[in-house]
This record gives sequence, C-alpha cells and structure tokens, in this order.
Amino acid sequence: MAIYALGELEPSIHPDAYVHPDATVIGDVRIAAHASVWPQTVLRGDHGHIEIGERSNVQDGCVVHCTREDPTVLGAGSAIGHSVHVEGARIGTGCLVASGSVVLNGSVLEDGAMVGAGAVLSYRSHVPSGHIALGVPAKTRPNTSFGPDQIAAVVESYVRRAKRFRAELRRVG
Repeated sequence: MAIYALGELEPSIHPDAYVHPDATVIGDVRIAAHASVWPQTVLRGDHGHIEIGERSNVQDGCVVHCTREDPTVLGAGSAIGHSVHVEGARIGTGCLVASGSVVLNGSVLEDGAMVGAGAVLSYRSHVPSGHIALGVPAKTRPNTSFGPDQIAAVVESYVRRAKRFRAELRRVG
C-alpha cells in the first residue's frame, strides 16, 4: 500500500477499513471502519483533511483532495463511483456520486443526495436531500429514479467486496 505521512500529517486508517494496495493515501486522511478505497484512487490530505465515513467507499480511479478552507468529508454509508474527482466538498450520509463526476470546492450534498454520472458541480454547489444533480454544469431536481434503498445496496455490496478482497486478493505477477 502507498500510505504516506507528509511531515506531521499522517493518515489514520481504521483496522477494519480496506485500502487496496494500488491506492495512494497521503497526509491528513481519516478512513473509518468498514470503509473501502479502491485501485488507482488518490486521497491527498496535504492542505486540509479528508474524512471517509464508516461503510463508505471510494471506487477505482478517484481523486480526492481538499483545501484549508474546504476539507473533504464523506459521510457514513456513501458511495463515490469510478473516476470521480472530489475537491473540498462535504458529502452527507447515504449519498451516491456516480462515475465520472466532478464535485468542486465548497459544494455540499445533503444526506441522501445524489450526483449523476458525468455531472459537474461547480464551486459552492448545493444538492438538497432527496435530489439529484445532473449535467454540465449540474442542475438539481428531485430524485425519482434511484432512492435510498438502491444507494444502501451499493454501499453493502462494497462492504462485502472489501471483505472478499481482504481475504482473497493475491498478487500473481
């Protein structure tokens, strides 16, 4: 695993969290129990801190960064899809940020909010609970297509997947 301290800034990873060996975690990054961080993801807490909540997942190829003014906080039971870029945002509990999205500084997703695939949330965007942000630039509307039960199912699948990877992953080449 590529886990790095940066001066006094050192990652804190709960023993029950899973960080894939090909992920990179640098500086003030806090990863809670049963959370997972997947291959080619970079979590860089150099100017502020990053928190990954309990049972949350940050999937393959994500870039998560922060600033002194805008830490990145991912609430419990949330999912960050493949190839997402999160920069200094607050993402609530039970949220889903779908693949290829960009969530920029100061943005807030309330509990249960969602960002659709490929959407771009510009600076200081706000997605209310029960809403989805879609498009470039993203616009919000009530989410009638993918609810809390589906988000919870995604989260649970990654909790199970992390247990399997912890037990079965082995390098063969």
